[in-house]
Amino acid sequence: IPCLRSPRNPEQKIIKRVIALEGDIIKTIGYKKKYVKVPHGHIWVEGDHHGHSFDSNAFGPVSLGLLHARATHILWPPQRWQKLQPMLPPERKPLRREQE
Repeated sequence: IPCLRSPRNPEQKIIKRVIALEGDIIKTIGYKKKYVKVPHGHIWVEGDHHGHSFDSNAFGPVSLGLLHARATHILWPPQRWQKLQPMLPPERKPLRREQE
């Protein structure tokens, strides 16, 4: 799960799930286009709260240059301590993966 600089405010860091990679076609949720082919050098990221998250559905594909780190665990609050599992919700899988 990547930690990246916000495309709208580089001082802010955000943590989102990678939903699609460059070349993938994704059906968006409320973005200005219903379908997007993720451009070369970009990823499509989304938060876990669909429709209530500041993610690619708000700002579009994200440049790989904005990737900053990778989140592996939740440490706070203590009752939520856990290792993060890479999981892609089945309804958010790309419609088509570009073959290399």
